[in-house]
Amino acid sequence: MPNIKNRRLRIKKGIRKKVEGTTARPRLTVFKSNRAIYAQVIDDTKGHTLLAASSKDLSKDGGVTLPVSKSVGQKVAEKALASGIQEIVFDRNGYLYHGNIKALAEGAREGGLKF
Repeated sequence: MPNIKNRRLRIKKGIRKKVEGTTARPRLTVFKSNRAIYAQVIDDTKGHTLLAASSKDLSKDGGVTLPVSKSVGQKVAEKALASGIQEIVFDRNGYLYHGNIKALAEGAREGGLKF
């Protein structure tokens, strides 16, 4: 019986074949654990992380809730707009697009990012 981590990694590999961040449209990738949610904006042509935000930056309490995920999305959008990035490519990193991943994406859209 395959475990959940291997399933997510297999899905992630398929997504990364199609989704690539460029200098004009970098990739917004998401990682979620039980204690925190992280978002990074990456330029794949240079292989550099341009900016990052996480729930650990916003609050010291553990746990990932929908409002926390939404505020992480807004924070990454705020940093991206400050550095001149307006359009991105969203990489859900193998996670299903619901719950905290969806809240982060909606927060980034409300913050002004287009994807």
